[in-house]
Amino acid sequence: MKNILVIGSVGQIGSELTLELRKRYGNGNVVAGYRSTLPTGELLESGPAEVVDATNAQQIADVVKKYKIDTIYNLAAILSAVGESKPQVAWNIGIGGLMNCLEVAREYGCAVSTPSSIGAFGGGTPLDNTPQDTIMRPQTMYGVSKVAGELLSDYYFKRFGVDTRSVRYPGIISNVTLPGGGTTDYAVEIYYEAIKHKKFTCPLGAGTFLDMMYMPDAIEAAIDLMEADPSKLKHRNSFNVTAMSFDPEIIAAEIKKHIPGFEMTYNVDPMKQAIANSWPNSMDDSAARHEWGWNPKWNLRAMTEDMLKVIGEKHAKGLI
Repeated sequence: MKNILVIGSVGQIGSELTLELRKRYGNGNVVAGYRSTLPTGELLESGPAEVVDATNAQQIADVVKKYKIDTIYNLAAILSAVGESKPQVAWNIGIGGLMNCLEVAREYGCAVSTPSSIGAFGGGTPLDNTPQDTIMRPQTMYGVSKVAGELLSDYYFKRFGVDTRSVRYPGIISNVTLPGGGTTDYAVEIYYEAIKHKKFTCPLGAGTFLDMMYMPDAIEAAIDLMEADPSKLKHRNSFNVTAMSFDPEIIAAEIKKHIPGFEMTYNVDPMKQAIANSWPNSMDDSAARHEWGWNPKWNLRAMTEDMLKVIGEKHAKGLI
């Protein structure tokens, strides 16, 4: 039975990943690590929780020893748009935190999962069907830290034998926890605004295609990769994964099928638009499909139906 630590357990991905890991491996075997915001509800009540700041190596080591941790999911990060206003903080958390995790993992024999992102791509990267192995010249501190994190994780695997594995996530869409300052966040916000106000002002321009993924697929990808047979992994850090690609017009049209009166206007955020323009329109995830069987289950139609249903129920109950 695995003993797992999730660092960043109250974040957009961490809050759902932690609960899914507990379902699979047992509530007592998955520790919810948090920095300052105490987990609430099921996340707090269903299993152990400990203060674990990724930038504090001793806190990580103490929890690893206390719970005999063998696998660390390190989700601590500052997202792209916020990272541009706080580049030093983004680097310290993204790389300083990762280095701490890797050093603790080296000492105590843990496997480490630290997600990368489409933000790792940039100038010179092919925008359509972006290859698994290609030029990576990101234009944001978030992206720079992701590229450095991929290389650092590969180094610890090759140099010290630490079992490091990661995926390059596209935009993640969730109906549970709101995102925190990412360039692809509009694809979450649009559903909430559609339910609450039947209108949305989009910060990205028409024709801005980006890869996206529904949270259930994102969780599945993270867990499946860590469960994969290591002998079949030619790549480790990091695998392209995606489920769909669309621009604002396409997602708005899908929402209108359910909310005919929905309207979308534009107020383009220059910084977010510049970041989005440097990211792929679509990624080639054939390496993940071939090496560990990646196969997303959600498309735009199914995701939109589920997002509107869940958010609609929350709105009716006065929860949003």
